[in-house]
Amino acid sequence: MNHPKMMYTYVGLDSHKESHTAVFLDCFFEKLGEVTFKNLPSHFDDFLKEAEGLKRNDTEFLFGLEDVSAYGRTLTTFLVEHDQKVKHVNALLVARERNNQNIIEKTDSIDAECAARVLLSKLDTLPDAKPQDEYIILRSLVVRRKFIVRNITALKNHLYCQITTHYPNYQDFFKNIDCNSSLAFLERYPSPESLKYTTIEELTAVIHEPSKGRVGARKAAEILDHVERNGFRPLAFQDMQDMAVQSTIRQLRFHMEELETVEISLAQFLSRFECTLTSMVGIDIVTAAGILSCIGDIKKFRTPAKLARYSGIAPVTHASGKKDLQFANQRGNKELHHLFHEVAHRLSMTVGSTNKVLNPFFFDYYQRKLSEGKTKRQALKCLERRLVNIVWTMLTYNEEYVNPPMYDLPKKKEIKKNHA
Repeated sequence: MNHPKMMYTYVGLDSHKESHTAVFLDCFFEKLGEVTFKNLPSHFDDFLKEAEGLKRNDTEFLFGLEDVSAYGRTLTTFLVEHDQKVKHVNALLVARERNNQNIIEKTDSIDAECAARVLLSKLDTLPDAKPQDEYIILRSLVVRRKFIVRNITALKNHLYCQITTHYPNYQDFFKNIDCNSSLAFLERYPSPESLKYTTIEELTAVIHEPSKGRVGARKAAEILDHVERNGFRPLAFQDMQDMAVQSTIRQLRFHMEELETVEISLAQFLSRFECTLTSMVGIDIVTAAGILSCIGDIKKFRTPAKLARYSGIAPVTHASGKKDLQFANQRGNKELHHLFHEVAHRLSMTVGSTNKVLNPFFFDYYQRKLSEGKTKRQALKCLERRLVNIVWTMLTYNEEYVNPPMYDLPKKKEIKKNHA
């Protein structure tokens, strides 16, 4: 009776933007051949025909790819549609195999062969490659939003540096530099030089409508009075400096509009998943989309413990003899870990002047861990682990979270009076 691994010819694939390299192995790790072909759908049929000549008799192909969502996505879809068995080979496993073979060089051929060797040695544990376009698109929208947010932050910092010499106490005028009234003011009056001969009525007309009536003549009078008291010495080529400020504002406005468009699209696309994460107070649409895009199909994680290890929240055990130590996991998905950390931190705090507790369950659990002698960091890590269990359950069974009733935490002075 033949061993199950003798049923296949193993094909490791190294995917790139312009071409793919495939290396063929038999069940005894012997190299049967190598094929390089262009990353174009019109060349995929020819690749399969050429591959048939390298296949062992009475065997089937088993393909293994590191990349099944970017450069290798089109090829993976093609192979699955043509009833080929395809496995996803983790890039870390390929790198380990290269190190185990003591291979110093790194080429497409070597990477493809290492992928085939991992495919053969870990056949039973590798997941099937199933490109899921909905998760790919969701991830694309999340990444796009993060990119725009970074640009907006950089532009706001740049704008603030530009106007510091013109309006040193700018925050006395507007608390947020990116609010509509602030941008309207700076675009029309990028420096005090442009405020010459401006009346209160004229300035009020500039800032009143963008603020939707929240600021008006009183704010305009404050600005004009402040500029008049502090004075201003125009810089050399002041008109060029003003133009730079106005250019920055136009670019900032564009990115803010793009952010709004992307967030609308993100909310609409997230509704396709019937995601229940937003039912928990503390998880908004952006956070829910980020968590779901990092996790993908929750069926990949059979237990909450597997999800905790993937996110880097579960500790790593180092045991030898009588020693049994646990360390923080540095190899998890850092973005997913950060999202769980943000939500846990949000739910462990009180908000507002009344010290409102958003989630008594998480808040009390966090306080209990602190009372047990854990540091804030350790207590928060425990909270993250509990959050992973809840998120896994919500996604697995498509259940909504039942938020416990909020309450206002008594202030310290009130507590002292009650004890007295």
